[in-house]
Amino acid sequence: MIVERLGQPFRNTAFTTVTPRLSVLIPFYRESPLPLLRALQSRTPEALEIILIDDGSSMAEITAEVSAFISQSPLACELITLPQNEGRARGRNRLTTAARGDYFLFLDSDMLPDDPGFLDRWLAEADGQSTVIFGGFSLLQAPDTKAFAIHKAMAGQSDCLSAAERAEHPEKYVFTSNLLVRRDVFAAEGFDPAFTGWGWEDTEWGMRVAALYGVGHIDNTATHMGLDTPEALARKYEQSVGNFARVIKKHPHVVSQYPSYKAAKILKKIPALGALRPLIKMAGLTPLLPVRPRAFALRLYRAALYAQVV
Repeated sequence: MIVERLGQPFRNTAFTTVTPRLSVLIPFYRESPLPLLRALQSRTPEALEIILIDDGSSMAEITAEVSAFISQSPLACELITLPQNEGRARGRNRLTTAARGDYFLFLDSDMLPDDPGFLDRWLAEADGQSTVIFGGFSLLQAPDTKAFAIHKAMAGQSDCLSAAERAEHPEKYVFTSNLLVRRDVFAAEGFDPAFTGWGWEDTEWGMRVAALYGVGHIDNTATHMGLDTPEALARKYEQSVGNFARVIKKHPHVVSQYPSYKAAKILKKIPALGALRPLIKMAGLTPLLPVRPRAFALRLYRAALYAQVV
């Protein structure tokens, strides 16, 4: 085991013995990535590495358990621990500077591969001439819990799509939850570090890259295990308003075709929208209402927030 201190990466012995083709890049913040790391152990160690970044969690217990896992892993692993949170875009950019592979596989820490062949398929893509490919995500392993029923219903309807469905609007379905990128493509087009908080930094990147290199889609899904409560979703929507405004400014012709933009433009015409917005949010957070009306209310709340910037 190799340990470097004073803010330097923590690396295991295997890290020095592998020349990877594929770098699996996993950021995390205040949630342990151990379930994902355990799932990735199904692949033999050759040809890949795993680079993790703790984006300022400042939680010693998570650092200790991830370090312990890395120490005994046969896969080449590196853990970078940041003293402060840098955000989704900056953290992922930093991961790529540590990566050694010709291809990057961005995985969110709350994802779980849906079958043992997950990494083999990505390695096969890395052997070709692919530039950018999104593998999709599912809810196959997600918990069937009442607290997350709203998010599960929303994601199942709008996000868990087949490769053929995603390919109809390839730039729209580019998420860092399960995304393969060739090194030279990312070197030319990184994530915009001006995006802060939650949302849209990967979609905006997809818009840029799709125009220059194209975006492919395959069915190599992982399950999104980190579903949110309605309260957490509402907070994320509130954080994303500034990012949505930035996407509009950079890609007005693309964003104007999105349902969220069109709904926001319609809602903007309502004179009393500012007064109605808290009521819409309340409907989405009211446990007495059925799942479908609450999911609709939360989508409407997001559009009402975005109406401020369209």
